[in-house]
Amino acid sequence: MSNLKYKTILLGVCGGIAAYKSAYLLRELQKQGAEVRVIMTRAAHDFITPLTFQALSGHVVYTDDYQSEQRGMEHIDLARWANAIVIAPATANFLARLAQGRAEDLLSSLCLAANIPLAVAPAMNREMWAQAATQANVELLRQRDITFFGPDSGEQACGETGDGRMLEPDVIVSLIANKLFSHGELAGKTIVVTAGPTHEAIDPVRFIANRSSGKMGYAVAQAAQEAGANVILVSGPTALQAPAKVKVINVVSAENMLQQVQNEISHCDIFISVAAVSDYRAATNAPQKLKKQETLTLELVKNPDILATIAEQHSDVFCVGFAAETNNVKEYALTKLQQKKLQLIVANQVSADAASVGFESDDNVLEIFGADGSHYEWERANKSQLARRLISLISEKYHAQHTS
Repeated sequence: MSNLKYKTILLGVCGGIAAYKSAYLLRELQKQGAEVRVIMTRAAHDFITPLTFQALSGHVVYTDDYQSEQRGMEHIDLARWANAIVIAPATANFLARLAQGRAEDLLSSLCLAANIPLAVAPAMNREMWAQAATQANVELLRQRDITFFGPDSGEQACGETGDGRMLEPDVIVSLIANKLFSHGELAGKTIVVTAGPTHEAIDPVRFIANRSSGKMGYAVAQAAQEAGANVILVSGPTALQAPAKVKVINVVSAENMLQQVQNEISHCDIFISVAAVSDYRAATNAPQKLKKQETLTLELVKNPDILATIAEQHSDVFCVGFAAETNNVKEYALTKLQQKKLQLIVANQVSADAASVGFESDDNVLEIFGADGSHYEWERANKSQLARRLISLISEKYHAQHTS
């Protein structure tokens, strides 16, 4: 279970008799190297005190009362801090709120604000678990990629026997390691990711750029880190917060980006070129601001092709490229895959009629082509979700190549 080391986990505790097991679960997660913060619903206070979790975790316990005393944005901050959310115990009432997308307390608000793996460990009476309403909620949540740990079957606090018991803490820890962080196969690997646009100066106040926000590249870097890799993110100018536990090198121009990638690539296993690098730069960078004229002619020169350069100079590095196209997506992507001698090319359409995906959007639609002839089409989804799926695919392809 070493893939839990350094992972950040939010433990949500709902109001049920099984809440006492959550204290043991917290300690087991800590033994595996995870950092854990606890969020409790009001009902959970009737079964176990926040002070217990504060003493065990060494951190303040987040409750609705705590949120009301603070600036009220804890659900956003915590959602960005954590690698995963685990709710144990998860009551029938909470599953219903989660299925309905309600945000009436800190824990349910957090679940709506997070784009990270979410797992629930149900705990309730056997009749409550068997009820059609509960089962409908469970099915809906599973369709939304929420992971269920259990429930177990056995004697319950009410004296009855059947399905509904919360799994034992050691079993939940094993499931967290194997299901939520199953991409630990990239542990020990070093990955360089580029992200964002580049700015090519015209004069001290103007530059050539594009609409890239950097969101996809940052999501890929975060997903790679979650997969256990040592990640170096070479980023053009963005307004994004640095991904947790990722080394970030900020650059401005294409030439800057190439230089920094070359500085890092010698000890790199995988290179993922997500950045939307400007194809051209001004032939001359005016030392002073150019004055307004009726017309202005700029001479442009071609920028270095970072991905092609790295793939040619470092054939031992597993290279993945991105191709943002407005038309003929498949044709252009396959051409780049072959000409640049890549292992994978990830293509997405960024035309004005591309349903608000790609540049500047939180969502994307991806089409992926492999040098081995493989082809994947992934429907619209949040960039964080797509990034985790992509990292899983890259891991699979990388290991297949290095074990053949």
